[in-house]
Amino acid sequence: MESSADDGGLTIEADGSTYRLAPGDTFTFGRAESCTLCLDSGDAAISRLAGEIERVGEVWFVSNRSSSRPFSVVDGPGLRRVLAPGQRDAVEGRVRVIVDGTGGPHELVLQGPDPVAGGPGEAVTGLPTAAGQDVVINDRDRLALVALFAGYLHEGPRYDPSPRSYEAAASRLGWPRTTLVKRVEYIRTRLTNAGVPNLQGWNALSALAEYALTTKLITPDDLRLIGRTP
Repeated sequence: MESSADDGGLTIEADGSTYRLAPGDTFTFGRAESCTLCLDSGDAAISRLAGEIERVGEVWFVSNRSSSRPFSVVDGPGLRRVLAPGQRDAVEGRVRVIVDGTGGPHELVLQGPDPVAGGPGEAVTGLPTAAGQDVVINDRDRLALVALFAGYLHEGPRYDPSPRSYEAAASRLGWPRTTLVKRVEYIRTRLTNAGVPNLQGWNALSALAEYALTTKLITPDDLRLIGRTP
């Protein structure tokens, strides 16, 4: 299994080891010692065969092979999707797989080929998408976003794909809660006016997190702004 993403292969890092898969290789993980990666043979919360990684055609996939247990797939920006039994996800670029056990989560870091945006000669027509590119995010805006969404930016046991409370985020910055709330609301209003959807209402903070992460308004490097501590 000697390969890398540069030649169409895939690299997996887990438990201090690195595995390199070439097209045609299959990688399994779970509780069973017969798996390529045995996560914990004594943890009944983990399925014997939790998942499998293989290449189908030109695309690598991670599949949930359990009959009863889901696991999570985290994309490059830090957004999580729960993969139910029988489901599979394409591996594009850097992806993390998190399998929960009674002793804590097990994390596999997958590095596959980067996604290719659009094909040669593909025509783009119609109006440009309104994505808020003209909205200026200043240093204090970014501080507010990082404090609020730091959980998405961490990896390993500290990864938490949910917004912090306003109280916790404001305390981390040493700001009054009202200052943080007003700044975040102003960010949401400006982006909404620029055409970004779903930034008002009950799920507004989660939608703002998705926008900030996928557009790289904030990245893991920005954790240094708040000292990388919880």
